[in-house]
Amino acid sequence: MRNYLPKLKSLMLAMALFMGAAIGVNAQNRTISGTVLDASLGDPVPGATVLVKGTTRGTATDLDGKFTLPLQAGDQVLVISFVGYLTQEVEIGNQSTITINLQEDIQSLQEAVVIGYGSQDKKEITSAVVGVKPDDFNRGNVSNPTQLLQGKVAGLSITRPGGNPNAGFNIRLRGLSTFGANSSPLIVLDGVIGASLENVDPNDIQSIDVLKDGSAAAIYGARGSSGVILITTTKQGKKEGVTNVTINTFGTMDRAANLIPILSAEEFVARGGTDFGARTDWREELISDAFSYTTNASVSGSFGNTSYMGSVNYRNNNGIVDGVGNERLNTRLNLSQGALNNRLRFNINLSFTNVDSEEINGAAFRYATIYNPTAPIFAENTQDSRDFGGYFQRDLFDFFNPVALARQQRFVGETKTALTSYRAEFDILPNLTLSAQYSQDRRNTLSGGFWSLNDFQVGIGSQGSAERNTFDRSQRIFESTLRYETDLSDKLNMTLLGGVGTQFTTNQGFNARVRQFLFDSGWNNLGAGAIRLGNNTNVSSFANQDQLNSAFGRANFNWDNTFFVSASVRAETYSGFGANNQTGVFPAFSVGSDFTQLFDMGVFNQFKPRVSYGVTGNLPPSPTLALGVFGNGNRIDLDGDPLTQNDIFVGINQFSNPNRDLKWETKKEFNVGIDFGLFNGKVNGSVDYYTRNISDLLFNVPVATGAPNPFDPGRFNTASSTWVNLADLRAAGFEFAIGVNQIGKGALKWTPNFNFTIYDKTTIESLSAGDLGFDELRFATPGSPGQNNNPIIYNRVGQTLGDFYGPRLLGYTESGQYILSTTDPNEFERLGNGLPKGEFGFANSFMYGQWTLNVFLRGAWGHDLYNSYRGFYENADAASNTWNSVITSKTPTSPLVTSTPTFNSSYIEDASFIRLDNMELGYNFKTKSPNLSSLRMYFAAQNLFTITNYTGIDPEVRINDQENGDGFTTSLSPGIERRNTYFQTRSFTLGVTVNFK
Repeated sequence: MRNYLPKLKSLMLAMALFMGAAIGVNAQNRTISGTVLDASLGDPVPGATVLVKGTTRGTATDLDGKFTLPLQAGDQVLVISFVGYLTQEVEIGNQSTITINLQEDIQSLQEAVVIGYGSQDKKEITSAVVGVKPDDFNRGNVSNPTQLLQGKVAGLSITRPGGNPNAGFNIRLRGLSTFGANSSPLIVLDGVIGASLENVDPNDIQSIDVLKDGSAAAIYGARGSSGVILITTTKQGKKEGVTNVTINTFGTMDRAANLIPILSAEEFVARGGTDFGARTDWREELISDAFSYTTNASVSGSFGNTSYMGSVNYRNNNGIVDGVGNERLNTRLNLSQGALNNRLRFNINLSFTNVDSEEINGAAFRYATIYNPTAPIFAENTQDSRDFGGYFQRDLFDFFNPVALARQQRFVGETKTALTSYRAEFDILPNLTLSAQYSQDRRNTLSGGFWSLNDFQVGIGSQGSAERNTFDRSQRIFESTLRYETDLSDKLNMTLLGGVGTQFTTNQGFNARVRQFLFDSGWNNLGAGAIRLGNNTNVSSFANQDQLNSAFGRANFNWDNTFFVSASVRAETYSGFGANNQTGVFPAFSVGSDFTQLFDMGVFNQFKPRVSYGVTGNLPPSPTLALGVFGNGNRIDLDGDPLTQNDIFVGINQFSNPNRDLKWETKKEFNVGIDFGLFNGKVNGSVDYYTRNISDLLFNVPVATGAPNPFDPGRFNTASSTWVNLADLRAAGFEFAIGVNQIGKGALKWTPNFNFTIYDKTTIESLSAGDLGFDELRFATPGSPGQNNNPIIYNRVGQTLGDFYGPRLLGYTESGQYILSTTDPNEFERLGNGLPKGEFGFANSFMYGQWTLNVFLRGAWGHDLYNSYRGFYENADAASNTWNSVITSKTPTSPLVTSTPTFNSSYIEDASFIRLDNMELGYNFKTKSPNLSSLRMYFAAQNLFTITNYTGIDPEVRINDQENGDGFTTSLSPGIERRNTYFQTRSFTLGVTVNFK
């Protein structure tokens, strides 16, 4: 008989080991559940893949972004991935529930870049085009869409000196492209060309794409010389039957920052100033902390073939001075409908905005700095009280109590905009699409100004004054395109686009101002003003209309995702130019190749050199420049008898001569660049160098009346000026941008993005047209008192635009008098330039678990500013004892300067700066409610600190002169900080974003 005992023992031991292992494994088995969210929007990410690292075990998230996954012994890390997002690894530890916030994959999202009349894969782009997504936008109390881009795009300069919430932003792309009023980039909002930024709230923007070079912008022809910014608003919901509701609300506190040091009341008296007995901090009386509130609510979803998005945005932005602020309400509705198996598609975009604003006289900021610190706010003398409404005033020229100035004058505005856009697309064939779009953009403004009977500056001399102004603008555009895409061979793809368009623009306005009121009745009762003629009165109205007709085409070729070619041309006819030159043609060509498809380039996953050339134009701000413009002259009493009125008429004056040859301003731009990616897309960037030649700039030049008019043969000049194509400019620049996706290990991730621009400043090649023109143009006098007749910026042929000229300060005499190099303006030296040599932006995004931190620094270097406060108010001369003095680190103290303030080199300061422009700390709460997708709280701060040697109010670049209201000359006088500059502010914002479903 066989002995089975050893085998039985072995079998029992194996069974015991197996059962023990099973029990052990079962003891280790557990499940983990969680939710995958979009890190920026907080929306769930359905269909995301969740895998146990090193295995094939995993699952996918449901419609709510939720998942449950069994775990085994040794499972330590989950790997979460989804198309369009960066893959993320999360340590399991002892967690049973987890929330994962996926960051958008910048490279992946930018594969589709919006360009003119469509989009293109990023790999195919052969021009200088930059796309900016919501994750890259600036944070905090951002009320203007352009603020989202400030410092984010190399070559794009967005500035607003001071902290006035009503002030607009100056936008320049690659520097100056014209003298005229169209120096800002063209805005294209959801396909509507030239739309007003007031039509969109920053909360509703999904992406912004910037067409920087001439080849990218040439498809917009006569409107593309200053570059193009394409804004795409939030898309409709795509998930069938799901409605998403988002509410974002925040409050902001603004506080005055960087106030210029001044003498105390005691120091002022000791220096010789008149002591009126009070001790008044005028800036403290004028300014205070301001609180603003913003709420945005949006709803989006889809059903059947219909998708929708609606939003309401309310903003109440207040300034640091009572009486400065605005209230804004924007509503938006986007609807899309598909038919015929989605071959026919309709889209409707509707946007309506109402803005009510209040403003004060900016001179109040100047006088709050320099008014006598011993003067009281209110007068104790009864006579003075009656004369000035109870406020203390001194009978001095151009010197006013700042509190009275802010309270006895009032300026308001009401702006209503409406943008309606209707678009239809039909797929004639799967690869042939016909589209048509009609849009109407309307802007209506009603403003009012009021100067009280007791206002010392204007009201007392006029016995009160009030005005009312209206301005209405309507733009209608119809465009139709035909797009065809086909594969010419296995490797060659071709896309053709052709289109036509027409644009009608109408402007009209009315103004009325009267004076001499019995009571302060304001602009709502102009009939109460007894005087309608003379100083501080006005009655005027105007209207004009123009038409722009266009035809355009573009061809794109892609050879095996390796070689890319694009060519476009646009022809446009504009009614506002001379009869001989109403049509312009704007061609463009670009080519590029991804060398990584040809060679093994090691760490590079992309290395795409590209070259482009494009011609663009610029429309004038008025359609009447080519005409012999007539206007109203003086009143004429034919018989000289004041008792008769039926013989009184307003004469006719001719303001300019006709020019049948007046034509487009033209910019020819050459660009060479490289797009690169390293380490499988971990690092991405671009390098660009461009040169631009700008010719035929529009300018109004003096001519001899009675002389033959060369632009209207057979006729003579009947006016003293003619609009001509005058100037030629040259500029160049170098741009660099780089970004790294999620540096770090474990839970802490850092995503830095850095860009900078180096400008070869604009050179004036010519200021002449035939026998007409100039050798130089001088602008920008400092002002009164005493400096009204000495322009300080000379624009000379062969030199850079915006050069400061003046005497050089060599020193001081023992008594504190200037020792200047010369007093002859023709011998003045070049002292600096108001335009920057370079600008940079450095964005840092940190993520740690549920926490996010965004830090953004911005700066500029190589620009000078004229410090007007020092230029008028730092000397200790006898006349200066009337007002207080500024005392900066550059103010001479030994000896005290006793000269009457005169412009010289000491007042031109290097204004290079680095600023912590924006910082935001946010926390994404874990949510378990089936109806709550995400909950996020955040704290943001703006303008936290600035590092600079500049001693004025704000070292920000001044690309034009705020006191020069002429659109054709203000860009010729950059670099001046005027005394009426609104004080800088520092902002702190606390907000919450909630997403429901």
